[in-house]
Amino acid sequence: MTRPEEPIFDAVVRIDKLPAGGRSIAVDADETERQAIAEAMNILSVERFTASLTVTPLRGGLRALGHLEADATQASVVSFEPVAETISEDIDRVFLPAPREKQAPAAGAEIYVDLENDDFPDHIDGPEVDLSALLLETLALALDPYPRLPDETLESLGVSTGDEQEGPFAKLARLKDEGGDKK
Repeated sequence: MTRPEEPIFDAVVRIDKLPAGGRSIAVDADETERQAIAEAMNILSVERFTASLTVTPLRGGLRALGHLEADATQASVVSFEPVAETISEDIDRVFLPAPREKQAPAAGAEIYVDLENDDFPDHIDGPEVDLSALLLETLALALDPYPRLPDETLESLGVSTGDEQEGPFAKLARLKDEGGDKK
């Protein structure tokens, strides 16, 4: 995924302007934005890209909780034919200020550790968090890395994948059987 200079769509949240009760963010990408997303992901097309997030303040940072839905089309890794895919992913991400190296934690200070979650919080520098990057990352991770049509294999296209009889070790074994290992 290439990183564009400016976000494809606006989902920037300022932590210092975030209400205590949080706020909702809804993204429904238009045709131009969906085309830019497809180019950024290096896929054929994105037919639908919608997300709804609830952003709440958390320990000087924020927590983004929501859902992403998308319809995307990629090229098959076998035949390069278009393969449609529907994506539905839950999002739960925490963004916290980066720790200051000069400032050691006070004795007895609370430290936020979520033992149930595999993901560590993302660190932020400054008062803004660009949630469009989070949504694009979620889409990129949800896409099938090896898309192909149902029942599509190299054999179904008439391409030989090579028998054991034709592999390099089989050829070495034939050489050995033909007397190729003379002492």
